[in-house]
Amino acid sequence: MGGVTVPMETELPQADQAPEAVPEPDVPWVTVVHNDPVNLMSYVTYVFQTYFGYPKDKAQALMKDVHHKGRAVVSSGSREEMERDVQAMHGYGLWATLQQDR
Repeated sequence: MGGVTVPMETELPQADQAPEAVPEPDVPWVTVVHNDPVNLMSYVTYVFQTYFGYPKDKAQALMKDVHHKGRAVVSSGSREEMERDVQAMHGYGLWATLQQDR
């Protein structure tokens, strides 16, 4: 039986069609520095000025939040940026975590 092959049509999406679901923008993440019994307040202020480039007044205000409230949000951005900041804080000997901003 000599059959004839008939090509099947397949439906391909057209280039001008938008994707069905557009991903939501990444919810901002934050770097949180926690109080510890080891680092001096002057050192924490120095780290915030050196790494983040904060002016002395802002660095001191954040350090006071860490000291009195037990934690302070020191930066916000994408998850990748906050992972980098957390690692940097660890490199300076500070206790830091990241979390999604609410």
